[in-house]
Amino acid sequence: MSDRLSVFKTYKLYVGGKFPRSESGRVYEVTDAKGTWLANAPLSSRKDARDAVVAARKAFGGWSGATAYNRGQILYRVAEMLEGRREQYVREVAEAEGLSKSKAAAVVDAAIDRWVWYAGWTDKIAQVVGGANPVAGPFFNLSTPEPTGVVAVVAPQDSSFLGLVSVIAPVIATGNTAVVVASEKAPLPALSLGEVLATSDLPGGVVNVLSGRTAELAAPLAAHQDVNAIDLTGADAALAKELEIAAADNMKRVLRPGRAGTDFAADPGTVRLTAFLETKTVWHPTGSLGASGSSY
Repeated sequence: MSDRLSVFKTYKLYVGGKFPRSESGRVYEVTDAKGTWLANAPLSSRKDARDAVVAARKAFGGWSGATAYNRGQILYRVAEMLEGRREQYVREVAEAEGLSKSKAAAVVDAAIDRWVWYAGWTDKIAQVVGGANPVAGPFFNLSTPEPTGVVAVVAPQDSSFLGLVSVIAPVIATGNTAVVVASEKAPLPALSLGEVLATSDLPGGVVNVLSGRTAELAAPLAAHQDVNAIDLTGADAALAKELEIAAADNMKRVLRPGRAGTDFAADPGTVRLTAFLETKTVWHPTGSLGASGSSY
């Protein structure tokens, strides 16, 4: 039948495990590659950005304190949920990036595979970047990676889903929490990702998704004293320079555009996994067990 009313989707932000509208009440039109209207997306304000940082900080203790194995299980659960909504993402990516259905399907499949790939790294990265260090003395000297904290992520502008997954997954796989500024021109796949995260086992606040003007949102995040790091992948050269200067105020870790590469279809390696990790080194005296003198 052709007399049904059109049921348009209302896209909302994803902050602290909930779906608020922008506190400003603003929205902006999102169009496809041909200029056809797709939806109204929330036009986030600076207050929304600050709220997202509060939610990310609140979630950090529990998420960073979870075992790496548990984080891997949760990330894999997210991949399962993405697979179940594959057709939705194929449609959204096709519209967002002006791709054919077959090309969009390939992008979505690659994004889901990428999420699984990072899920597998959660309990392995410590063995790659940590270990025992030789020292001249009766001591154990052990280095282990720890998450940096709250990471602001400026998502890629032109890769609305594969690029998005490629910048979010490594941040949370290593125990950080994220405040994500979605692609300004193609935010809908990112906002839909919030729906998947909310119905997976990921605790609220671990990932927070904002849509709106990239420069308007990234500036307060770069200057925010409770943000520990920032990924500038989706910022152009002028904006990236401005954000890097603001980030220096509290010595944020900064992942510059291009450092990790912009070909999101390529093997990502471990650059993004290690970008927001700190190394903790612990000294411990060796001892003996009984008369044997064996060290422990």
